[in-house]
Amino acid sequence: MLQRRDAPLLINPANETFEVKGFAVHFLVTGSQSNGSVAVFELSVPGSLRLPAPAHSHDHFEETVYGIEGTLTWTVQGNAIDVGPGQALCIPRGAVHRFDNNASADAKALCVITPAAIGPDYFRETFALLKGAVGGPPDKAKMFEIMRRHGLTPALPLT
Repeated sequence: MLQRRDAPLLINPANETFEVKGFAVHFLVTGSQSNGSVAVFELSVPGSLRLPAPAHSHDHFEETVYGIEGTLTWTVQGNAIDVGPGQALCIPRGAVHRFDNNASADAKALCVITPAAIGPDYFRETFALLKGAVGGPPDKAKMFEIMRRHGLTPALPLT
């Protein structure tokens, strides 16, 4: 669905947050609001949290990460890259990656998806699965199914 030129312009038109125990994704702009060009969300990660989903790749979009506060360690193609405030990392299509907060301080980053091949539906389903795990690990088969359905390819864990 294309955004009409005469549609009102809004700050954070998506404005939807998914959260489990301080780990949160706050969607700001979706593909339907940008005519498919970009999806933008803020990622909040508590200190010492490892990503509960497996490493993955995506063949249909790039993901650019901009550090806002704290430091997230992004492991891309087996290389650990710390992204802190004011730093940006572009993860190309097909690159296997994941992130972790290896520090004790909370971290926050802005993620930009181009083109907007993924949106809130993926995070809505993923966070529902995480909440249903009640403190334990999420069901791996269900996580893989959600990822594949939304264009992400699960990979073996990167260390």
